[in-house]
Amino acid sequence: MKLRTLRRHLRDAFRSFLRNGWMSFASVATVAITLFLVGVFILAALNIDHLARQTESQVEISIYLKMDTSQDEIRKIEADLNNLPHVHSVRFVPREEGLAWLKETYADEADLFVGLDEDNPLPDAFFIKTDEPARTAELAQTIQSWPQVETVRYAQEEVAKLLEITTVIRQIMLVVVIGLALTATFLISNTIKLTIVSRREEVEVMRLVGASKWYIRMPYFIEGALIGLLGAGIPLLLLVYLYQQYVENTEILSMSVLSMQSVTVPLIVALFGIGLLIGIWGSLSSIRKFLRT
Repeated sequence: MKLRTLRRHLRDAFRSFLRNGWMSFASVATVAITLFLVGVFILAALNIDHLARQTESQVEISIYLKMDTSQDEIRKIEADLNNLPHVHSVRFVPREEGLAWLKETYADEADLFVGLDEDNPLPDAFFIKTDEPARTAELAQTIQSWPQVETVRYAQEEVAKLLEITTVIRQIMLVVVIGLALTATFLISNTIKLTIVSRREEVEVMRLVGASKWYIRMPYFIEGALIGLLGAGIPLLLLVYLYQQYVENTEILSMSVLSMQSVTVPLIVALFGIGLLIGIWGSLSSIRKFLRT
């Protein structure tokens, strides 16, 4: 496409956008309101997923060794644990350290620990975290079969419930975001159709003078893209401001949320991407009807 032709299309698109004042405003407002809701749910989905991952990362498997386990065997067990798939971290707690922790934790009950320094009943223990909580039960069963392992413990019911809840939450948020995006597509497409219907005579005149289909379509593509981008930019600025205030308030309350930097790029890509695609698709589907008649 020649630069001069592109300039003409851009000029026509902007003129058309301004000439159709209230219609253009209604289109942009529709995009902005819908994408604002989409943005809110995207931010909520990102933070819920962040919270779920944080909670999942706290799932820990406790491994208690037999009392007669030697230091060489402990080192071998530690190496074997580190070599297991999906093991994120391994922490060894000697029996002496375990007893010291109990004494510190229950300092008011010092009588309970009299004489235990000479006859420590606690075993050496390992505590591991996985990079995939769904593998917790599988790992626990594998480790329990090792000869020097006395007991393996983890919150089995709690882990299963946690995985179930986080999975459901993620699925619900995904469905809601997709539903809002589809609703936005429908509303914006129909709004742009109304804009093009109001200029049907212009399309007919261009067809009569021999303009190609792409020549006729291009200004509407640009106008649709302009509506989509403007409709995405407004809620983006508002969401960034509101989320920044939210982050600052949650920092005061010591709540864990995603930082502004973590959500900015996904939000920009999602809103501008959806706005642009909806605007162009709405223009395409609308003008195609009139070019066939």
